[in-house]
Amino acid sequence: MTKKLYFIFFLLLLTRFTQAQSLDVHFNGLGFLDNREYRAYTERSRTYSGTRLALDFGLNLDSLNRFVVGVNGIHEFGAKPYFLKVDPVAYYEFRSSKWLFNAGMFPREGLLTNYPRAILNDTLRYYRPNVEGLLTRYQGAHGNITLWLDWVSRQTNTDREQFLFGSSGKYLPNEFGPFYLSHYFMLLHDAGPAVSIPNDHIRDNGAAQVRLGYNFGHRTMFDSLTVEAGGMMSLERVRHDGGGGWNLPLGFVASAYASFGRFALYDEFYKGEGHRVTYGDSFYEKSIYNRLDIIYTPFLFKRIKGQFILSLHQSPNHLGDNQQAFRIIYDLGRKKLVRFKDDD
Repeated sequence: MTKKLYFIFFLLLLTRFTQAQSLDVHFNGLGFLDNREYRAYTERSRTYSGTRLALDFGLNLDSLNRFVVGVNGIHEFGAKPYFLKVDPVAYYEFRSSKWLFNAGMFPREGLLTNYPRAILNDTLRYYRPNVEGLLTRYQGAHGNITLWLDWVSRQTNTDREQFLFGSSGKYLPNEFGPFYLSHYFMLLHDAGPAVSIPNDHIRDNGAAQVRLGYNFGHRTMFDSLTVEAGGMMSLERVRHDGGGGWNLPLGFVASAYASFGRFALYDEFYKGEGHRVTYGDSFYEKSIYNRLDIIYTPFLFKRIKGQFILSLHQSPNHLGDNQQAFRIIYDLGRKKLVRFKDDD
């Protein structure tokens, strides 16, 4: 029965292919060298280095609908075999002036990479480039909202059932005004393997932030200047026979970003109760934490961007933790390969 369904799907896809308007190709990549010197977390004091290469083909059915298939592979410098892992890319996309809808395995870059590191850490960009599930985004005159589901692990006798879901958005009371309100939310559901493990229970783990921001625009000497402040709450629960209520640590978050020419500064501050967010940055387990990013962009072209980033981490008893990173992003854009004749 399953083979018949795959065959029917293939025939439908082939039929749509013959009616499609165009076929295009897209190539992009990310190179990274990220050295971390952490005394607060010696297990994370390591160097991440490598490159990601992504190639996909888009089958455009019309101006709104398309299918995309391809691959996204990572190579860590010095590792063997050459590609540590190759992730398939295969999804349907609907895109209009206001709506975006993706279903399948699609890149997270540009969709979820704006999340605070306290909720989704920055190594996901290196080692989990795809979202596997669904995402929809609405963009209006007064802001945007994104809803998503990302399946992490399918349940088997040994593998756990795990998926993430979340929401993020920004609300601008005045379309061109300086104030805005933003939110970020993520929850991990961990149901365990099909073969039960003694004393192992369903777990839920996530976090949320709400921030009020002010965009100074070009009213200062800087090219860009924004400040944000708000609250953070994490959600932790272990379900067991006795109940298992929510643990809800709270804290205050603030950030500021300023850029001038090829230089930029980004500062993040947290104070409150410690958070244990599975996919979040471990530094937020601390009761107080500050991170300052000093950013220099030596070259910036239409398709290529290279940045040096020096990050200074300050937490109780560990004021000298630091991180040095260089990242290069290149995106050649979508190039049309074939345009099909429209029989109509």
